[in-house]
Amino acid sequence: VQLQASGGGSVQPGGSLRLSCAASGSSIIFNSGAWYRQAPGEQRELVARILRTASGDRISYSPSVKGRFTISRDNAKNTAHLQMNNLKPEDTAVYYCTANIYTPAGGSVDYWGQGTLVTVSS
Repeated sequence: VQLQASGGGSVQPGGSLRLSCAASGSSIIFNSGAWYRQAPGEQRELVARILRTASGDRISYSPSVKGRFTISRDNAKNTAHLQMNNLKPEDTAVYYCTANIYTPAGGSVDYWGQGTLVTVSS
């Protein structure tokens, strides 16, 4: 199983970006996904998480992005997205996706994608 993150780039304050995290592999089930970010000199921070539960998806956000970012997933494509609106300079960071993925052979395992850089600057 591999995770491929994409969608980073440079944008002006107030702009938007959409990050994607695609899982590839055979017979996989995308149980949960999350986005973290790490700014220079800072610790890695959990930004948003989407968790599959028996009663539906459970979503949570960091207070710093709540109301501006939206996490979602496409089960058919085993992909999670992070829609980022009203971006601020303090959102500048390398964004990492992680997912808990089930395969019949390996069970449920956490995977990490490569980072994608988001720069918010005027």
